Amino acid sequence: MRRCLKLFVAGSCFISFAATQNVAGQSSREEKPMNSSKIAPDGTAFVTRVVPVPTTVSPEAQQMLARAESDAAVPQTLEERRTGTDKWQAGVGEHFKKLYPVNITSDTIAGVPVRVITPLTIAPENRDRVLINLHGGGFNSDSGSLSETIPVAHLSGIKVIAVLYRLAPEHPFPAGLDDAVAVYKELLKSYKREHIGIYGTSAGAILTAEVTVKLKQLKLPLPAATGIFSGLGDFSQVGDSIALFALNGFSGHLEPPKPGARDTEYFAASTDPKDPVLSPLYADLTGFPPTLFITSGRDLLLSGTTILHRAYLRAGVDAQLVVFEALPHAFWNNPALPESKEADQLMATFFDRQLRP
Repeated sequence: MRRCLKLFVAGSCFISFAATQNVAGQSSREEKPMNSSKIAPDGTAFVTRVVPVPTTVSPEAQQMLARAESDAAVPQTLEERRTGTDKWQAGVGEHFKKLYPVNITSDTIAGVPVRVITPLTIAPENRDRVLINLHGGGFNSDSGSLSETIPVAHLSGIKVIAVLYRLAPEHPFPAGLDDAVAVYKELLKSYKREHIGIYGTSAGAILTAEVTVKLKQLKLPLPAATGIFSGLGDFSQVGDSIALFALNGFSGHLEPPKPGARDTEYFAASTDPKDPVLSPLYADLTGFPPTLFITSGRDLLLSGTTILHRAYLRAGVDAQLVVFEALPHAFWNNPALPESKEADQLMATFFDRQLRP
């Protein structure tokens, strides 16, 4: 399968593309695609690229990347999004539980609802360690409190608390941040900061960095380690990748970012986009705990993740970056991929090492 991309880039900020795919068993009457590029004086790029499915990823990943999606927009109400996401999360959660058996209960910590994901057996050295998960979902739904926690809890042998923080637009920034900080402060009463880790994917990855900034501002002990898995640290501007890739990489509908537009206003509300808590890229990151960054080659937040990682490095933070080949945003939510198993093991091993006495 080959994919032909036609990119029209305005000043490196605006990109739209049309794509065609040749699927096995189907014939294409379109003219043979060619690689070409033209750069206008203002930086606008007119680009056509042919991108074969890479053989550098697993057969399962190749099959996923070959799956065609319509480029047409499918409007969805917030209620429909949340209902669909909840249904998907419940289903994928059951799948993950078969691969990684754990116990799951509901609780409330500091007035905030949480899920508690506990390994079936906990080694003595892990009984005083805990991980906090801040789930993904675009700040307006829960697309990770099960899929992001079950594998990590099982593989690390450490209990994970998934914070079901308040969602936008009903509760914009800093409501979700305040909930996460409240849970962390409460856990500090039972756990040493050296035995606490915080991590998240997408919106949760952004919240992880924001929480760390806020804890430092409050002069509270920082966690032993954090995990930023496909996130960003700057709401004032968009990176290159968000104009290139849709949620599923090359396939599917893409809304090109427009200069000056703020697609996250429902979350950030009236907060200055360069506020150092909202956008940690502008914060003092010195003294932050060791942090694992994970992203992928066709991740719409590839730019955001790598830009924030470099900021951590400039601040002298022990920050490791892992970029998986060719895969789309938050691919580790797909339990069928060998790469997901590898990513989950990386996360679990990182926290197991960092939270040791």
